[in-house]
Amino acid sequence: MESISIGLLGLGTVGAGVVKIVENHQDKLSHQIGCPVTVKKALVQDLEKDRGLDIENSILTLNPEEVLFDPEIDIVVEVMGGIEATKEHLLHALHEGKHVVTANKDLMALHGPELLRAASENGCDLFYEASVAGGIPILRSLVDGLASDRITKMMGIVNGTTNFILTKMTKEGRTFDDVLKEAQDLGYAESDPTADVGGLDAARKMAILSTLGFSMNVDLADVKVKGITEVTGDDIQYAEQFGYTMKLIGYAHREGEKVEVSVEPTLLQNEHPLASVHDEYNAVYVYGEAVGETMFYGPGAGSLPTATAVVSDMVGIMKNMRLGVNGKSAVNPQFPKKLKEPDEIHSKYFLRLHVRDEVGVLAKLTSIFSNHGVSFEKILQNPLDSDEFAEIVLVTHKASLEHYEDILMELKDYEAVHSIESSYRVEGGEKG
Repeated sequence: MESISIGLLGLGTVGAGVVKIVENHQDKLSHQIGCPVTVKKALVQDLEKDRGLDIENSILTLNPEEVLFDPEIDIVVEVMGGIEATKEHLLHALHEGKHVVTANKDLMALHGPELLRAASENGCDLFYEASVAGGIPILRSLVDGLASDRITKMMGIVNGTTNFILTKMTKEGRTFDDVLKEAQDLGYAESDPTADVGGLDAARKMAILSTLGFSMNVDLADVKVKGITEVTGDDIQYAEQFGYTMKLIGYAHREGEKVEVSVEPTLLQNEHPLASVHDEYNAVYVYGEAVGETMFYGPGAGSLPTATAVVSDMVGIMKNMRLGVNGKSAVNPQFPKKLKEPDEIHSKYFLRLHVRDEVGVLAKLTSIFSNHGVSFEKILQNPLDSDEFAEIVLVTHKASLEHYEDILMELKDYEAVHSIESSYRVEGGEKG
């Protein structure tokens, strides 16, 4: 091959980063691939926009067909975002025999199996490392580095926006709304942050991770999701008092043939490696039957970290092109999807209640828990400003989700319970 040509769908922050890496690392790319790599076309929305790049106007186009149907373009790199229209673009590219790299976790979480099937049918590669954790090579590690192992659990901080917010709330004692505004001003959070703070962004990433790590088709609808919008300073202070750190954790666990996948605010023991991951950084903790415990840490977003993952995928495709093995890397899921039932999911739980400050209330609460076989690991009672009510904060020993949800229903019906202020999963204290 004399050279390999790239077509970009999108030239925003990540797309510009891809162009910079291709230009600045051309000697390394040529050494690895054996020929130059060039960006031939880039789809944009505005031909006049200043992107901070020295790029010829002839490369820019407003017409996606100039990228998708150009016979000289070997690889289409999708960094434009969107779902349905973008899916159609990538299907066109694959049907034209072009390999695809995408950083689009929304697209892969919803339509990954369809796109991967189209890639396989057309003898093409479809790589999507940048869709999950920015510059952290977690997908490649699961598919290649841990290919011989059997993954049993993955826990991760896979959304930098929420980790930044919770870090600031914890370290500086600020409110959610205050820190969210700062995150938006710094560009860490979108003007509409719903997908981040509501947990949906992390859920899409966990669906992708679970599908690869467990070799079964885990859909976005299979992920139990709870965001951080209701986390308060009181919750964080009590967590610290009990020796925990609050994080939005993506959790995927396999026992036997069944899996559970969730995203929710979680109290981690301060000694847990994920508890020390701060600000906009991401980390994924992986448990394998053979390797034991490993952790992957790094910047989860940003122009150059994400672009690095995109270009790494491009290099993987180019090496396959030289070997003539494109379209052969995708492996269909090995196992049928089987999700755990609530009685098969076990965890410790943090619970904060406001109750009437009366004799016998604590004894009644204890009996509600004990009737379901659930005991307390830690419990704290504080008076509230009103003499009428008290605050009870507790951490349970491990309990099934089924029993815990039954307990919550009973507490809501108990007239002495004024309100259930908060409830979170707790991780740590037991091995694994």
